[in-house]
Amino acid sequence: MKQSIRILGIDPGARATGWAVIDVAGNSLSFVEAGVIRAKTHHDRPGRLAAIHQGLTALIERLCPVEAAVEQTFVNASPRDALVLGEARGVALCAPAACGLDVAEYAANSVKKSVVGRGHADKGQVQVMVRTLLPASGKLASDAADALAVAICHAHHRVSPTYRRSA
Repeated sequence: MKQSIRILGIDPGARATGWAVIDVAGNSLSFVEAGVIRAKTHHDRPGRLAAIHQGLTALIERLCPVEAAVEQTFVNASPRDALVLGEARGVALCAPAACGLDVAEYAANSVKKSVVGRGHADKGQVQVMVRTLLPASGKLASDAADALAVAICHAHHRVSPTYRRSA
């Protein structure tokens, strides 16, 4: 019997950060839990970033993943929106790293290709494939489903010779 590895997938967002945890044993994937960290709208930007950090840290302490994967963001919006999203992504990278987890990053197209088979799949297609691959996940909020797709992508790529663990 192969040893199980627990992976945390993160879909960073300034207002809603999706997260999902899976167990991987060889080629077998098992759904553990998923959800969304929502910062309070009355918080200022530092307060929202702190809420993301606290939420991720609490999840890591409770669910004990050993690796994390974060989606790289591509923003085609304003420079301000890109900066705000980049700050949330920085927190999503920092929180698991500060807890001692190996952290990998994946482009959105790589995540979609790993889960759907096409790098330009839409959110609906990703959600359907996530439910197909892990039926126990049920119907998830789109941010949580995206995070689950990131975790699945990492499960597929972590054994690749091109994958490098962070030092």
